[in-house]
Amino acid sequence: MQNVQFTVSPSRSLKGRVRVPGDKSISHRSIMLGALAEGTTEITGFLQGEDALATLRAFQTMGVDISEPDQGRVTVQGVGLRGLKAPTADLDMGNSGTAMRLMAGILAGQNFQSRLVGDASLSKRPMKRVTDPLKAMGAQVDTDEGGTPPIRISPSPALHGIDYTLPMASAQVKSCLLLAGLFAKGQTSVIEPAPTRDHTERMLKGFGYSLEVEKLDALRTKVSLQGGGRLQACAIDVPSDISSAAFFMVAAAIADDSDLVIEHVGLNPTRTGVIDILKLMGADITLENADEVGGEPVADVRVRSSNLKGIEIPAHLVPLAIDEFPVLFVAASAAEGQTILTGAEELRVKESDRIQVMADGLQAVGIDATPTPDGMIIQGGAQTSQNAVIHSHHDHRISMAMAVAALRAKQPLVIDDCANVNTSFPSFVALMRQVGLEIDVT
Repeated sequence: MQNVQFTVSPSRSLKGRVRVPGDKSISHRSIMLGALAEGTTEITGFLQGEDALATLRAFQTMGVDISEPDQGRVTVQGVGLRGLKAPTADLDMGNSGTAMRLMAGILAGQNFQSRLVGDASLSKRPMKRVTDPLKAMGAQVDTDEGGTPPIRISPSPALHGIDYTLPMASAQVKSCLLLAGLFAKGQTSVIEPAPTRDHTERMLKGFGYSLEVEKLDALRTKVSLQGGGRLQACAIDVPSDISSAAFFMVAAAIADDSDLVIEHVGLNPTRTGVIDILKLMGADITLENADEVGGEPVADVRVRSSNLKGIEIPAHLVPLAIDEFPVLFVAASAAEGQTILTGAEELRVKESDRIQVMADGLQAVGIDATPTPDGMIIQGGAQTSQNAVIHSHHDHRISMAMAVAALRAKQPLVIDDCANVNTSFPSFVALMRQVGLEIDVT
């Protein structure tokens, strides 16, 4: 992959209206469930980034007729739960941990061999968290030594349902097991220790599959389904991705004299941690034109310049904002006082070690940022360094977060290794320019 650099100049204000691309989590799942459903699923708002396209290509390889995306529109001719065909090549999930972990659940129930591979970054990420419980369901599945990809899956005589308590809150592991449960005998139940995104549960219901969601106590939820049912095709309108919108929220909050509206943002209650955290820091955020689309709440998010204050981030919000922390660290760097994050060790095994890489980036521009094993302590204040070059370690969220950090820089900021922004947000640069950020690409 060629090296792409962003050079971002300090800007005065962000104004206007913008609609960011469709939600990545919902885009992945719309292809997966559409392929396994009976009938034709029409998708609008599909995210045409490399991650979601990797999922689309994988199902095309397994014989599913899927139209090429056209301005977010995709048509999937479902083949039913048992209609997938053996792939003639490895299934390449690119940079997407979501795609690999969820696909492992689907493929564990098939009567053919398959092999899931990914790029250099994905090939270092932990997969035992899905392969261990899949084995407990009777799946024939293994990884490389150390529990990293590729994931190799052979046909198993029959999967059986299990009761599984997640060792850590993870929507990907929960979703993997629920998808495997579609092909299993009996009931599959997953207990999560804290709330995680529930797109899979909502979408299964949208496709007419019955499941039970039981609140066990203030934090724990049990999700159960019976194997052997059927999915019925439906129409899906994918809301704008709150993880992508987060870069614009923080940018508008920390830039002077800003007033920005981000349109049609998905506000699933298991994803709104970023808004809750920014509001606790004093961000001026209001929701307008609230609606519900395909079981998912949406609204326009209006953000104006704010005087942010440092906070101790509440533990219950950490899993609800896990993907947004790179840019939340930027908000903390612009806030008055100290921000403390704990309980986020998961950030160390994302596309990069996001705790260390963001600490390095913020330190390079003169911010007092101290990484800890499970989080970070950031003393907000003015950036001091001149002409820093930031290394994003091929991590799309680091590239975009540090582009936002440049709003408060003294000099233009150069960010290296930005090609992977195309995995989740191909129009990031164009949309940021549209609202006033000065960003050049070389």
